[in-house]
Formats: sequence, structure tokens, C-alpha cells
Amino acid sequence: MKFNPNIESLIDLAIQEDYISGDATSESIIDSKATGIGTIVSDEIGILAGFDIAAKVFLKIDPSLIISQFISDGSKLINGSKIASISGNLSSILIAERTALNFLRKLSGVATHTSKFVELISHTNAKIVDTRKTTPGYRNLEKYAVRMGGGHNHRQNLSDGILIKDNHIKILESDGLNISDVIRKAKDNSSHTIKTEIEVENLDDLISALNAGVDIIMLDNMPVEMMKRAVELCDGKVITEASGGVNLSSVKAIAETGVNLISVGAITHSSPNLDLSLDIE
Repeated sequence: MKFNPNIESLIDLAIQEDYISGDATSESIIDSKATGIGTIVSDEIGILAGFDIAAKVFLKIDPSLIISQFISDGSKLINGSKIASISGNLSSILIAERTALNFLRKLSGVATHTSKFVELISHTNAKIVDTRKTTPGYRNLEKYAVRMGGGHNHRQNLSDGILIKDNHIKILESDGLNISDVIRKAKDNSSHTIKTEIEVENLDDLISALNAGVDIIMLDNMPVEMMKRAVELCDGKVITEASGGVNLSSVKAIAETGVNLISVGAITHSSPNLDLSLDIE
């Protein structure tokens, strides 16, 4: 994993909010010179993601700790999988434990939830992509976790591409512009290197978008039969993306319509944390 200043700041903030003025428990009952080994263990089936972040937390607390990783990010975990060991000062290990596991549990949860969607559509050519519905400050990390779970990244931020949604269209409709006009305006006022995507909810708007030369069409909250017809009308001329309330029960049928991409906000905003723990040997 690549670290940038934003990730480093997030780690520092997480440590500061937990270890603000010492560890009252360890300081009162643990010999400050005692050493030992702690093992990070998986307590359920899942996909590992974010180990480098967890390791960074331990080493920020105590650079003398020795970390041995047994399982790499993107790997499958079973109940009882030993992920890594941390050797050294026991007080340091205990101080870093919760913050390190918070990162690891959260990101492994995203990877695990993503992998469930990916597995359900593996018989198709569709790809699962994330959205910008991420935890503030965690976008780089959560999008990394999506990749570890077999998914793909949509826009990193607002500058990554043009995505014309219903609110944009409503604003411009008041100026007398229709969907075709909005697409042309976007293309006229942007670089030729930026792709233009538009959200549509019916076939009439889809045809207008196709005729206007859009690059990607988001099929928003369409019934499966309508979506299938939409893909047929696009006939490979544009990239098609299904979106809107996609869940584990609906994703298979959506993928079988022939869409290229399926965006799932739930893989970042609603993934349950993976159950991981640290055991002192």
C-alpha cells in the first residue's frame, strides 16, 4: 500500500484520540519492561485488507516492535487464520492494539463485502465498482480495500470525470436545456481527455444521450427488463453502468443484463467490520 500525507495524518489522528495521555490500565498493572508476542487472528471468514496500516500504527507507538506478517492483503481468511505476530514490549503492543485493529477490521470488512458481490457476478463480464460514498478521510483506504476484494474504483474525486446527475439536469432545465444540450455543453467546456457520463432513468433519455455522443451511461434504478433493453439499444457504443440500490439479492440479475459496470455504494458505506482480534501468547 502506498502512503500519502493524508493517510499518515489519519493514522496520527486515530492514535491521538485513543492514546491522548497514556494508558492508565497498562501503566498501573503491566511491568513497563515486560516483553512478549501478540498474534492477530481472524475470528470469521473474510478477505484481509489494510495490514500495512495496522503495522504502521504499531511502529508509530514503538519502532522497536518486530512484526511478522503471515497473510497478505487480498487473501482469504478463515476462522482462526493467523494474520501476523507482533513481538516486543507488551505495553506498546496493548497501546496500539485497538487503533490497529480498528483500521484492519474496517478495511477487511470493505474487502469482504466487495468480494461477495464480485463472486455473485463472476460468470458475467460485468465489474463491481465503488462510489464516492466513503467515510470522510478514509476514501483512499476504502477504495484500496475495494480493490483487495476484487472490485474496481470509480471516480476518486470530483475532478476525475464528468458525471451529470439528476440535480445537474434539473438546474439546467430551468435554462431551457435538454439532456442532449447538457451533454454537448459538458463536452464543449471540458478537455477532450475527460470522459462524460450521464445518469438516465428511462429509454427516451438514454436514446437522447446516445445521440449526443456521451461516453458512459448510468442506468439509474431501472427495472431489470428495462435495463436489458437499454443495453441492447447501446449495442456496445458506450460503457453502461447500473446504479441505484444494488444489493446482494439483485446484483446477479443486474449483471446478466449485459451492463459493463455495476456501482455499489454499500460496499463502502454499509460494510460490516470483519471480526479480528489480537491474542497475547
